[in-house]
Amino acid sequence: MSPFTVAAEMRAVPRSTGFRNGGVSYWFRDVGLPERRAALPGDADYDVCIVGAGYTGLWTAYYLKKARPDLRVAVLEREFAGYGASGRNGGWLSAEFAGSKRRYAATHGKAAVVALQRAMMSSVDEVIAVAGDEGIDADIAKGGMRLVATNPAQKSRLQEEVAELHEWGYWPEDLHLIDPCGEPRLQVDGAVAAAYSPHAARVHPAKLVLGLAAAAERLGADIFEDTPVTEIRPRTGAERACAVSPHGTVRADHVIRATEGFTATLQGQRRQWLPMNSSMIATEPLTDVMWRHIGWERQEVLGDQAHAYCYAQRTADGRIVIGGRGVPYRFGSARDVDGATPPQTIAELWRVLARLFPVAAEVPIVHAWSGVLGVPRDWCPTVNLDPRTGLGWAGGYVGSGVTTSNLAGRTLRDLVLGETTELTQLPWVGRSVRGWEPEPLRWVGTHLVYGLYRGADRRESDRVSRTSRLADIAGRLAGR
Repeated sequence: MSPFTVAAEMRAVPRSTGFRNGGVSYWFRDVGLPERRAALPGDADYDVCIVGAGYTGLWTAYYLKKARPDLRVAVLEREFAGYGASGRNGGWLSAEFAGSKRRYAATHGKAAVVALQRAMMSSVDEVIAVAGDEGIDADIAKGGMRLVATNPAQKSRLQEEVAELHEWGYWPEDLHLIDPCGEPRLQVDGAVAAAYSPHAARVHPAKLVLGLAAAAERLGADIFEDTPVTEIRPRTGAERACAVSPHGTVRADHVIRATEGFTATLQGQRRQWLPMNSSMIATEPLTDVMWRHIGWERQEVLGDQAHAYCYAQRTADGRIVIGGRGVPYRFGSARDVDGATPPQTIAELWRVLARLFPVAAEVPIVHAWSGVLGVPRDWCPTVNLDPRTGLGWAGGYVGSGVTTSNLAGRTLRDLVLGETTELTQLPWVGRSVRGWEPEPLRWVGTHLVYGLYRGADRRESDRVSRTSRLADIAGRLAGR
């Protein structure tokens, strides 16, 4: 695409008079920023210290306090609860689990991978149940997940994916092909194939994370905000494990790292998980006439089969929120500037919106934002607790963390309490993976891979019937 074309598309994007780029996500703009909790007042001792007040950290604190009310649990957060990916994601509470199922099966067998997938399906209902029990109104609508293909190559991939997942824990009633124009109707322009799974729900990410933080506090967990942790130290001799911050050091029997895309900010962790960037836009509410044309009555979450994929939802107040990859990675594992999104990325997301829903092409965009997610070198999430060092961690969700974080929180609970359960036997527990390459290889490789994926999408848009070889090359380079 020429620079002139890109510039023209940037100018063509309809923006509301109150358009905002970055800062916080639209989700927090909708509910308002929470009042900040106090920072850590100084050195402290706890039974469990959790670093990061996103979904993973808060679920872990919640389940530990539910199981052991007398346990002293602290959560340390650099900004405020939900500031990171937990408050910036697309609101997909789905049973999708990132990572190669064959890699997990190579160490634990196929039955263990099937058990992991079924646990993910149960986790969708677990989140919904906890939200109900705790009075968390997070705009949850369990309408399922619809995946669409908009060209022959995508159709072939979708058919192959459905067939493959039927071998790894999805039964036909859990995921199946449907008529893309069938009932309940969702009019996606150019769709040539579609699949549906009932194991998904739309959620409002900020409402969920704020409600979860409040629930953990009601149970007695201490949440300290504006408390950046710079280093996590293992147990050494008589010295307990600890989390070090400018406000003080917290010593604990167990220190849990729940920092996902921000892991690189910790001393010694720069190459552990690559902070991958994802971006989103939100429209103003669509009119009733537009919704009658589109349908979407079931309010399922929506994704496509492009390599630079998109994910979308119909919000409770009648907007379309849609996301995808923006600037994939910043040199040296650097972060963006408070979620600001490059104009070209906004234009690209708007172009996807206009292509899938032409009737909404002129609806103004009210907000654009970005966030980072954690990617392990083998693209496989992991959860672990080392009883020798007292250190635990979970993450590397590769963009599928809303549900996976709940499973991680319950698994970390069992590991901290020293219990052997079905969850602690799942194949992602204890997985070890090498770090990412040093710079500049990390930056060059990441941008090359995503450039190849975008090139593959352009080739496939010419109605070729097979996946572009560029995508195959990208997959091999990425190690997926």
